[in-house]
Amino acid sequence: MKSLRPLVAALAAFAALNGAAQAQTADWPAKPITMIVPYAPGGFADTRVRLLARKLGESLGQPIVVENKAGAGGVVGTNLIAKAAPDGYTIGTGNLAPMAVNPSLMKEMPYDPLKDLAPVILIENSPLVLSVNNELPVKTLADLIAMARKQPGKLSFGSSGVGGAHHLSGEMFREQAKIDIVHVPYKGGSLAATDLMGGHISMMFEMGYSALPAIQGKKIHPIAVTSAQRLAVLPDVPTMAESGLPGFESYNWQGIVAPAGTPAPIIAKLNAELNRILKEADVQKAIADTGSQAGGGTPEEFGAFIKSETAKWAHVIKAGNIQLQ
Repeated sequence: MKSLRPLVAALAAFAALNGAAQAQTADWPAKPITMIVPYAPGGFADTRVRLLARKLGESLGQPIVVENKAGAGGVVGTNLIAKAAPDGYTIGTGNLAPMAVNPSLMKEMPYDPLKDLAPVILIENSPLVLSVNNELPVKTLADLIAMARKQPGKLSFGSSGVGGAHHLSGEMFREQAKIDIVHVPYKGGSLAATDLMGGHISMMFEMGYSALPAIQGKKIHPIAVTSAQRLAVLPDVPTMAESGLPGFESYNWQGIVAPAGTPAPIIAKLNAELNRILKEADVQKAIADTGSQAGGGTPEEFGAFIKSETAKWAHVIKAGNIQLQ
């Protein structure tokens, strides 16, 4: 009979390591946590996170240090999150492009969003508003589609660049409405928005928070929103689905992710604290005031959402033969 000593020694070593890991998890967090944002300061992906980071730090008893690591459409910062030690001391934001679009748009990726990152929670969904310039003689989505069909290749839509939420929403509109419209990419959403107001492009799918001032100033005309329900800040603007394109939903979203392998108790604690914070009145108001919708839910729900978004945009990218220039 073979000696059981090697097996007993292995089990003892495993128990010791497991005990040490549990003790480390129980003490978490014992030092500041780094929150990586894969975009520049001051934008959509940064502003909200700083509010949540401050509140999360207060509830955990350790500061959350926000670090902006922009580059390559969010890939640089997201890769840093994926490659960080899975100990709960490095987390970050998981956004539409680097999590669900770039895997289909880029030929090579330094990480696999579904394998190398652990979903924590969806922070917010930010629907887009489809608006037309004031010179275009349309009032509804049906009017716009009819005009596009009568004048194939004549109407244009602007975007902040290839592969962004503005662009992909336009491509999905093109496909679902079966119309021929021309994509005009700009080096930034603000440049496209300026040309929309000036009548140089026909239409644009624009983020709610950036479109609101122009809409309220009657410099552009909103046709529809890309969310499942109407927005509180634009209650009279119907959804794309209401307007004749059932199932049309498009968001620029972000959530919190951690390196794959981060202990489940840490993921659960982060999720619980952030779910609580997202329900606070000032956070709800800050999100709603910019035309966005608060997230929440379980890590598993966020993971399923990422998978569904990846599949949706992969289809749009393939159908539109979209390639980075």
